[in-house]
Amino acid sequence: MSSDPISDQELFVALQRDDDLALNQLITRWEKPLFAFAWRYMQNVADARDLVAETFVRLYQQRSRLRPDTKVSAWLFTALTNLCHNQYRWRNRHPTVSFHAESEDGSSLADRISSNAPRASEGVERDEALQQLLKAVDELPHDLKTTVLLHHYEGLTYQQIGDITGCSARGVETRLYRAKQKLRERLSEFVREITHGR
Repeated sequence: MSSDPISDQELFVALQRDDDLALNQLITRWEKPLFAFAWRYMQNVADARDLVAETFVRLYQQRSRLRPDTKVSAWLFTALTNLCHNQYRWRNRHPTVSFHAESEDGSSLADRISSNAPRASEGVERDEALQQLLKAVDELPHDLKTTVLLHHYEGLTYQQIGDITGCSARGVETRLYRAKQKLRERLSEFVREITHGR
């Protein structure tokens, strides 16, 4: 977060008075953390950039309808999580060929490209484990996925996450617990495959 003495609140009030420079300052301040969240949620740079841009467009369009005491950070993350969720659902209903999609021989384009480069077996297993973790997080239900990303990657407190997701701090704690249980179950399958299948 910037050490800029102008608060989000002051910038938002200036934006409501049609000071477009205030929007630029809010974008400068919040673009990176919003992009980091969107990228982790979508696992796609282009989608993440588009969704962050759309979030700021919506802030600008709705500036006069929002209360002057709106907590800008919570509003931005709330809008972005909703956009991510909608885009993710749309993408699942309209699949495209993925870089990781398997061909008839069972290999993906990513496999064929990476198979040309020699790699140590430890590195391969670590990469595979990381991919399994990312996949497991990606497959969590929206409310759990959002909570995990905001807590573990953005470093937000339970109260801040509650402001964004519309639930209590205790509810956030419960969501994190449920997410960890689901991740543990999903990853234990992967560990069993590695230990018994190889």
